[in-house]
Amino acid sequence: MARRAVVPRGAPVYGPYSPAVQAGPFLFVSGQLPALPAGELLHGPIGDQTRLCLENVARIVEAAGGTLRDLVKVTIYLADMNDFGAVNSVYATFFDRDPPARACVEVRRLPKDARIEIEAVAYLPSAG
Repeated sequence: MARRAVVPRGAPVYGPYSPAVQAGPFLFVSGQLPALPAGELLHGPIGDQTRLCLENVARIVEAAGGTLRDLVKVTIYLADMNDFGAVNSVYATFFDRDPPARACVEVRRLPKDARIEIEAVAYLPSAG
């Protein structure tokens, strides 16, 4: 099975990992923070942060030749589960039908003290 790192131009990386790794038809997207292109975190409403995380996921999936419609599993990490409703409202705008499987968990702390991080798995059969 072929394995390759997917690193879109300008993708912020905060450690020794790839933004995504494609293994056969599966693309494993590392957790995406609400990071702007220069690497700094977006602060402000959790809805805006959620949108930016999902846009970052989309950019990585697109670099591998897919779209958000190819996501099969998403995991959302929240620093505060009280943000769940606002996150869901924005998340729903990205997936109008047949959304991917998903988990959402509250965690004690996220990298760079972010409030949200989103990771995903995509299935790209034409790339396998």
